Amino acid sequence: MAGQIPDLEAQVRTGTGKGAARQARRDGLVPGIVFGGDKEPLPITLNFNKLLTMLRAGRFKATLFNLKVEGHDDVRVICRDVQRHVVKDLPTHVDFMRLKRTTQINLFINVEVSGEEECPGLKKGGVLTLVRPEVELVVTAADIPESITVDISGLQIGDSATIANVKLPEGAKPVIDRDFVIAQVSAPSGLASQDDEDEDVAADEVPTTEMGPPDGEEAKD
Repeated sequence: MAGQIPDLEAQVRTGTGKGAARQARRDGLVPGIVFGGDKEPLPITLNFNKLLTMLRAGRFKATLFNLKVEGHDDVRVICRDVQRHVVKDLPTHVDFMRLKRTTQINLFINVEVSGEEECPGLKKGGVLTLVRPEVELVVTAADIPESITVDISGLQIGDSATIANVKLPEGAKPVIDRDFVIAQVSAPSGLASQDDEDEDVAADEVPTTEMGPPDGEEAKD
């Protein structure tokens, strides 16, 4: 489960519009907006370097933050969108949504794998494929997991682990309302190719029977 909720410091953005946003970026800030709840949207700015560090660390959109803005009460928020420069791929604007502890939201949660050392399929040369490195879950704002774990310790070659094999955090459930594959252990490509060749050879080795002369004709010497 997620640990202590990290703080996210921001300042109130006094100006609005494209001109104010451009000036904020020149000052080393990233403009943003906080919306949702029963309050009016709040324009903010964040330190560019600190924001970039958090974005590069990963899981930014799957993290619940305690937003601290001078002159305003602390509020729990989650990032809903990060707009980036089309060429430099750097953040140019960030949208945050206010949350209550009981609010349910959809988030993509990272998948981790356990049991690789014990997996009999891998010991036999099988190859692990993580079909879904992330799974979209409905989670409660107060209980956002950092990740979910799929156990492959019992998989043989050709077996799969599905979402039904994953122990989800209390209150969390998949967005997809059916069982689906998370990871699978496949035969190595060389072995798979050999199996295909063996099947082709078997198909070619169909026994033939001698055909006698047509009815009413005698065989010629």
